[in-house]
Amino acid sequence: MLRQRAPEVTEIDGTLVGLVDGMVEAMHASRGLAVAAPQVGVEKRLFVYDLGEGEGTKTVINPTLIKVGGEWTYDEGCLSVPGLYFTIVRPRDVVLTGWDLDGNELSIEASRLEGRMFQHEFDHLEGTLLLEYLQPAQRKAALRLVRERQVGGRMVKGETVTIDPDGRITDDTD
Repeated sequence: MLRQRAPEVTEIDGTLVGLVDGMVEAMHASRGLAVAAPQVGVEKRLFVYDLGEGEGTKTVINPTLIKVGGEWTYDEGCLSVPGLYFTIVRPRDVVLTGWDLDGNELSIEASRLEGRMFQHEFDHLEGTLLLEYLQPAQRKAALRLVRERQVGGRMVKGETVTIDPDGRITDDTD
């Protein structure tokens, strides 16, 4: 499911509100900034986010994304590969459009962290995983770490690490 384009939401109703509530719970439990419906096993084109700026959790339904420019390098992580962060270059500035949970149209200009988060969640809705942005050495190191952390078919929590484009691994204490 994570590698498929999520279908559009066709109706905003109580079922969708319940889904959003569950997604918010999952996001907070994982201490993430955002989560897309496919990450919780639901084929719908929406995501929730909370950047922790006191504005509360927001929902974006059927988003479109315009990458408008700039370039920003940042250590990006994903709830689908917990504990791993990757130095990745993405556009710095974006415009996101879509709908909120009340059916209101949205148009948000975003930069840096917010813009990156929108790109990351939009990628999930397109079936694109963070690992597809990695340089060959980064990808090799990431796959090795994921295999090392798996025991009995489930992920074992380990230290948080960052993998640079050359595949060099650093932990949080460096």
